[in-house]
Order: sequence, then C-alpha cells, then structure tokens
Amino acid sequence: MADYDVIEDADGLRAASARLSAGSGPVAVDVERASGFRYSQRAYLVQVFRRDAGVFLFDPPAIGDFVALEDAIGGEEWILHAASQDLPSLRELGLEPPSIFDTELAARLLGHERVGLGAVVEDTLGITLAKEHSASDWSTRPLPQSWLEYAALDVEYLVDVREALVQELAEQGKTGFASEEFASVLARLPKPPREDPWRRLSGLHTVRGRRNLAVARALWLSREEYAREQDVAPGRLVPDRALVAAVRAEPATKRDLAGVKEFTGRASRSQIDRWWTAIEEGRAATDLPVERIPSDSPPPPRAWSDRNPAADARLKVARPRIEARAEELHMPTENLLTPELLRRVAWNPPAVIDVASIGRSLADLGAREWQIAQTAQLIADAFVESVHGVPAASEPVS
Repeated sequence: MADYDVIEDADGLRAASARLSAGSGPVAVDVERASGFRYSQRAYLVQVFRRDAGVFLFDPPAIGDFVALEDAIGGEEWILHAASQDLPSLRELGLEPPSIFDTELAARLLGHERVGLGAVVEDTLGITLAKEHSASDWSTRPLPQSWLEYAALDVEYLVDVREALVQELAEQGKTGFASEEFASVLARLPKPPREDPWRRLSGLHTVRGRRNLAVARALWLSREEYAREQDVAPGRLVPDRALVAAVRAEPATKRDLAGVKEFTGRASRSQIDRWWTAIEEGRAATDLPVERIPSDSPPPPRAWSDRNPAADARLKVARPRIEARAEELHMPTENLLTPELLRRVAWNPPAVIDVASIGRSLADLGAREWQIAQTAQLIADAFVESVHGVPAASEPVS
C-alpha cells in the first residue's frame, strides 16, 4: 500500500510544498480528470512525488491557488506519462514545468510494445499496477480510498521508471532524440479552436443537405451550451448518434421528435423543448453551412494515382524506406516521422530535390532536427528515384 498525504486546503498545500521543496531529484507529477463525465478538462486530483519528500495528492477544487506548489517545484524537471494530456490541466492551475521527462514518449522511442503507464512500470521495474480506476469519475467527492491508493501508485514509481528509461535511451543512442521530443511537447502551443467544431459530430457524414447540416449545427451548439452550464460531458446528455438520428428523422413536430426511438440520452426527453427549439432554429437559418470544407491537406493517398501521379510515385518509393528506417531504429514509424508530414512533402515537394531543401520543408512542417537527420536523405533519394527509376547515390545518415 502506498504511503501518501491528501491535501485539501491552503495550509496543507504550504506544508506539502515545503516538504517537496526540501526533497531531492526530479518531481513525478500526474493528473486525474473526469473526462467523459464533466464538460471541462480541469484537474480533479494532482499527484506529486519526490524522493525524500513523499507522495502528495492535491485536491484542486478545494485548494484553488497553487502558487506555493509552483514555487516549490517550478525549477525542477517534472516526470510525466503522456505529458501532452496532462500539461493543459496543470497550466490551468498555474503549474508549469521548466523541463519534462515523458515516460510514455521515451517508451515509444525505445520501441516498447506496450506504452501505457502500467505496462511501462511492469516492463522496467517488474511491478504490476492495477488500472481499474483509470476511467473513473474523479470529480466524485469524497474520493474512495481505493481510488486514492491507485492515484498515489501512479507517481510513486515514476522516478525509478525514469532512471531505467534514461539508461535504455543511452544504450540505444537515443538520449538526444528524447530531449528534442520532450522540449517539443513542452513548447507545443494549444491547437486553435476549430472554425466549425460542430463538424466533429460523430456520424455527421450520413447527414445530407445543407439545411439538415444547419439543424445538426444548431443541435450541437444547443447541447454544448447546456453541457457547459451543467458541467457535464455532452455525450452523457445526448450521444452524438442520437443527435444525428434526430436530424435524419426530420420530425415534423416536437411530439414526433420525442417519438424517435434512436433519440436517446438522459436529457433527450427532459430537455425536449430545448432540442425542438434548436431544430426550428436550424431550419430557419439563412447562413447554411457548406457540405464540404476546403482543406489544405493532401487528399487521401488512394486518390493520388489519378490526381497527382508524380506525388503518388514519390510517396510509394519513400514510405517503405521511412518504415524500414523506423524498424532499424526500433521505434514506431509515426515517432520517426509523422505520416502526414511525409504525405505533405510528397504532394508538394520543394522545387529542387536535395537533402537541404527536403530538410527545410520538414522543419517548416514541425519535424525535429533528429527526425530530419534520420529521414531527409532517404526522402530526397526516394523522390529522385521516383522520377528516374534508379537509386540515387545517398550519403550516410549521421
């Protein structure tokens, strides 16, 4: 059983922060949210461990201000698992690491077959963690003892895991790769809001006609507003498939809407007036959405042979070479180079095909230096070969 302290007020935060400040080495941090239950992605529990200090479980809704904790650990390296998921919630609390070590990302770069936290702990330390509470509603108060125990174990072993992975990275010559990846995750800006977020509605592709799309938009926006008010995940009020079913049924009256069998969800009938109003607003809309949004992304590769045969040839020669290089490096292809980046360069290559120009194109798309060093020569050679049909003389990759 893990030994931990639960912190629920400002005095407890100050005392815990003082102990963490006096601890040694990097700081293990984890966050529990209530994804799938609440509208927001706020943190409902923050777990912190540091050697010579112990494990602390902080209750953000009860504490509020985390300045003391940031002052205590804000100058240390933070160890997180899948950091990109937790950083937004931590930043919302004013908690910002100066540098990170991402155990999930390190495991990917090392070619571990399983990269979930429990699997990485087991593979590196031989310790089995139970994961039965990973999808729980962490906004529940009071939190059950078994959940707190689970949360404490999520950070208790992270420092040891980091040490094992650091050694593996050094043995495989990937320490520099990992450093660049961690810095990229930390510096990555949040994605800008989508112009039409309602188009994320699952099943929307089955809706035909701009008028029906306007109804779908109105229903999605109405559900979003209600979900925000109630702080409930939208899908728990009315699932996406139910909204789409309501659109496709084209009910003539509110009673008809209530009679749509597929229109389910805990708020589908209790808020029937809300949904019917949204349907009427959608039908009365004058700014009808277009059926297809123009995209700057290349089309699906299956269409390339007809639309851009030269690009199709480039991709078909380059892709297996990138895959082979990833296999040599014992890592997933997507960690060596995101497939979308290769598709973009193949679809719209630089005017002059050489290592430098391919490298600049990849850099402009967000590739890291180590990725460019490992792939630019392969891509340049493949693009030349796709035109001339003979292998290009390549230089060794450093």
